[in-house]
Amino acid sequence: MDEPDPLELLNQLEGILESDPLIDEIGFIHPSQFAALDEDIGTPSTSVGSVRKSTFGTVFWDRDHKLGISTKVLFPLYVAAKNAFVEAYKNYKLHCRDDKNASTCSSFSSLSLDSELMKHSRALLLLSSDFGTAWNSRKLVLSKKQSSSMFMNELVFSSAVLSHSPKSEHTWSQRRWVIKMIAGNCSNLQEMMDRESELVKKLAERSKMNYRAWNHRCWLVSYMSGEQVLQEFNMSREWAGLHVADNSCFHYRARLMLRLFEESRHSKDQDASFNPELHELLKDEFNWVEKLIKRYVGREALWLHHRFLLTCWIRFFVRSDHDRSLPSDQRDIRTVDFDMIIDNELELFHSCTIVPDSDFEDYQAQATFAATYMMWLKKQLSATLAIDIQKVETSQLKSLLTNVCPEKSLLWNSLPELCEST
Repeated sequence: MDEPDPLELLNQLEGILESDPLIDEIGFIHPSQFAALDEDIGTPSTSVGSVRKSTFGTVFWDRDHKLGISTKVLFPLYVAAKNAFVEAYKNYKLHCRDDKNASTCSSFSSLSLDSELMKHSRALLLLSSDFGTAWNSRKLVLSKKQSSSMFMNELVFSSAVLSHSPKSEHTWSQRRWVIKMIAGNCSNLQEMMDRESELVKKLAERSKMNYRAWNHRCWLVSYMSGEQVLQEFNMSREWAGLHVADNSCFHYRARLMLRLFEESRHSKDQDASFNPELHELLKDEFNWVEKLIKRYVGREALWLHHRFLLTCWIRFFVRSDHDRSLPSDQRDIRTVDFDMIIDNELELFHSCTIVPDSDFEDYQAQATFAATYMMWLKKQLSATLAIDIQKVETSQLKSLLTNVCPEKSLLWNSLPELCEST
């Protein structure tokens, strides 16, 4: 069988991309899988338009805005795409280097160079998603054109890249750049935020612990309306409950919660010192995370989120005149609820430091997280806020940590005697 001609491959790929600009998913397929792919959708392998063949066999599959590329031709195709892009980029820079005349830049020659650069960079980035120079070249053209349709097409294109490279930092960065460019003149910005958030959720299902995708979702929060933020907070709860080891998801919930508090503090309709709706929301989150900690043993992400929640409570709801010695009927709801939380923290600590006689390391991890959390809590709270917490001695916590995690005994013994003098 003849070796594939790289230029012929590149022309075929770019022809497919030109004919179907709405392609939103790319896959790299072993040659033996093409026939099975058509059988799965009930289409014969010889159907016109769905399979692209050459003298060396099937290389492309294109149907319903989905594109499959044979793994056999990836390397020669990449080399051809890279060479074509480098040449197009060199010609583009050479043409615009000393050209300061806007009318000249809009000439037929300039338009042709723009088209070539966008065409070849698109093919290259589908094969090598973190080729930064190619993304930057597209920024140059898009910035000059300032076309809403081109910006929207760029979002479609980057979605296709993310379909096979969901952790590509350059691709996520390109999406943020596009959103910044169009945010000021976009009439349906909130709908776009919904689609972006849904995209992250879909990709997070495909690739676990995708920090870059969740970081993009956190970035979107600043563009969301207050109503959207609350909706996202409520909708993300179920996903978080099913992915308790994914810290990025809980970081997203923390970002949403902080945005809600920020909105409340800037609202003229609410008492700046107390928002009962957010008070209840935070209390509910506390109870929910506590249940998850008890249900899913040894998940550090849950303990970290637990710390964040208590930090929020201290920051936004603990009064400076907090006094546990007063009768309950002389204290407001914030003081009473915080006292209940502290009591629950002690109960949670004691229940999570019980290590049953088993070989499961999750229980040791749970005890470790509980003890380190208690040491952190002792440092955060003064004796007037949590008298019972301060009664848990640091030496006792060190002994517990040494027993459940002896391999880090040097670390535990080096910890300062926090709050012992309090």
